[in-house]
Amino acid sequence: MPWWLDLALLALAVALWQKAGNTPDDVWSVFQKFLAFVAVLVVLLGGRQLLLEILALGLTFWLPSAARFDGGPLNSEAARSVEAPRGWRLPG
Repeated sequence: MPWWLDLALLALAVALWQKAGNTPDDVWSVFQKFLAFVAVLVVLLGGRQLLLEILALGLTFWLPSAARFDGGPLNSEAARSVEAPRGWRLPG
């Protein structure tokens, strides 16, 4: 990618991140931050920098799996409560 396109994407990412901080709607704010994050990833990974691509791939394998939460809460205090967080099975 040309250097001016990298600068434009980084400027767009900064502008979106700042605008997301001033937005009262939570959903729209998260979406704007997601777009800013994607713009930064395009700059980092779009230049065919193999080292950064390998690090990003390693990060994805390091992240925990969502399947570990299928068995219920992690501590016994949450298991005794009447209401478990959404997506967790209640005992019994």
